[in-house]
Amino acid sequence: MVFCFSTISRSISSFCGCTILLLFLLSCSCFNSTEAYDALDPNGNITIKWDIMSWTPDGYVAVVTMYNFQQYRHIQSPGWSLQWTWAKKEVIWSMMGGQTTEQGDCSRFKGSVPHCCKKDPTVVDLLPGTPYNQQIANCCKGGVLNSWVQDPANAASSFQVSVGSAGTSNKTVRVPKNFTLKAPGPGYTCGPAKVVKSSRFVTQDGRRVTQALMTWNVTCTYSQFLSQKTPTCCVSLSSFYNETIVPCPTCTCGCQNNTLPGSCVDENTPHLASVVSGSEKNSYTPLVQCTKHMCPIRVHWHVKLSYKEYWRVKVTITNFNYRMNYTQWNLVVQHPNFDNVTQIFSFNYKSLTPYASINDTAMLWGIKFYNDLLMQAGPSGNVQSEILFQKDKSTFTFEKGWAFPRRIYFNGDNCVMPPPDSYPWLPNTTSRTSTSLLTLMMVLLSALLLLNAHV
Repeated sequence: MVFCFSTISRSISSFCGCTILLLFLLSCSCFNSTEAYDALDPNGNITIKWDIMSWTPDGYVAVVTMYNFQQYRHIQSPGWSLQWTWAKKEVIWSMMGGQTTEQGDCSRFKGSVPHCCKKDPTVVDLLPGTPYNQQIANCCKGGVLNSWVQDPANAASSFQVSVGSAGTSNKTVRVPKNFTLKAPGPGYTCGPAKVVKSSRFVTQDGRRVTQALMTWNVTCTYSQFLSQKTPTCCVSLSSFYNETIVPCPTCTCGCQNNTLPGSCVDENTPHLASVVSGSEKNSYTPLVQCTKHMCPIRVHWHVKLSYKEYWRVKVTITNFNYRMNYTQWNLVVQHPNFDNVTQIFSFNYKSLTPYASINDTAMLWGIKFYNDLLMQAGPSGNVQSEILFQKDKSTFTFEKGWAFPRRIYFNGDNCVMPPPDSYPWLPNTTSRTSTSLLTLMMVLLSALLLLNAHV
């Protein structure tokens, strides 16, 4: 009987262990599938549209356009690169507005040689200043693709490709596979190409509509986790009513490695310019100034002043990265008082409403030719502005950290906030806490004295 019970208990233990392991694996897979979801831009994506405009004797001519439907995430220099795998033995005879990075082995062709014979070509944008006879509309920006809200006129990029050894009708052509978008590093995951209703084009005079012979779309979504394993920015806080300056959490983006030279640069290093210029210029890995947080970007939120009906905040963005000038930078801030913002002094502003009627999210970016370029680490490596809010008597308070933002994104990446219990508190709140603790201690001491007196 004892043997039976022990056998049953072992079986139950094994079953429970397997169940827990299975649930853990399922939970891990669930988390991975939702990494690309952005609560502040739930519908944001980059859509690649492939329009076949005409047939050729051995293939077709297509215009490929990338639309950045992300509200605040953009692709900056050195720009995007797009790769795919051909379904058959297609080749690229010629291109306009873009080029492949490698030609591949075209030895099987006699006479005219294709532009690219690789099974998996990688295409990049042409640079500004390309001759006009090699351009098409929306090309030649060096791969820079701005965000939909910040610069909708430059939120698309196109190139034309002439494909050979391919199908010559809607029934025989095959869509490419395994699309990969780099911007310039990893971060985007692209789904399979899907044939959709043919695109329609309206002439400039608006009197005629044409359409593509065939169209397919590819949707790519961004994941900060896939882009980099560590955060890229952090937030520090301060206020006029408390002398405490809450810094970025220590080791937010990494820790100083004293055993590995070159992991960061001391701003007081002699011959700083030669040290920076001697580093890998084309590396995407940040070369940061030595700090406790080791982040390339720090956003500082300072509660500056309080008036009778208004309150004022100063926002400062500091670049600690010696390898990067941030062009067309932007900041997304979530705070409940953005539903009643009065004035923003030296940044552009656009209200975002990811939660329909709740207006608590703002997108901020620099004014063109004034502060739209965040310079590399150094004396000029910062931009700043002030924001004036109107107080709402039903919600406004300086207590319990209400005046500080709930969330901050820089260039689409979520910045690490300090822990809430470290926020600057109102002095009277601190004194109340100290007083209550002192009162409690006095009561306990009195009780002990009374107990000893009775004994």
